[in-house]
Amino acid sequence: MHGRARRGSRERARFGHRPGRRAVPARHEELTAQEAQIARMARDGLSNPEIGTRLFISTCTVHSHLRKVFTKLGISSRSQLDRVLLSGGPGGA
Repeated sequence: MHGRARRGSRERARFGHRPGRRAVPARHEELTAQEAQIARMARDGLSNPEIGTRLFISTCTVHSHLRKVFTKLGISSRSQLDRVLLSGGPGGA
């Protein structure tokens, strides 16, 4: 097993993989239309189930979109959406 692991590490290194480093998305990537709409609804105080009902998508899909929005905007909570979206940042209204 150890031989296979070493061989795998060599192969990954050969193709540019660097262990321990994660790809970090650009901070201000453009939000998709759906992400921007969901971000505005969350900013306006709607819960994930309420957003899902209005857009005919599952609560899990809403959650997934919000995770992507937070990553793209460099924020960590809904309370920060107000500041970021109103400041004319990506996806702002």
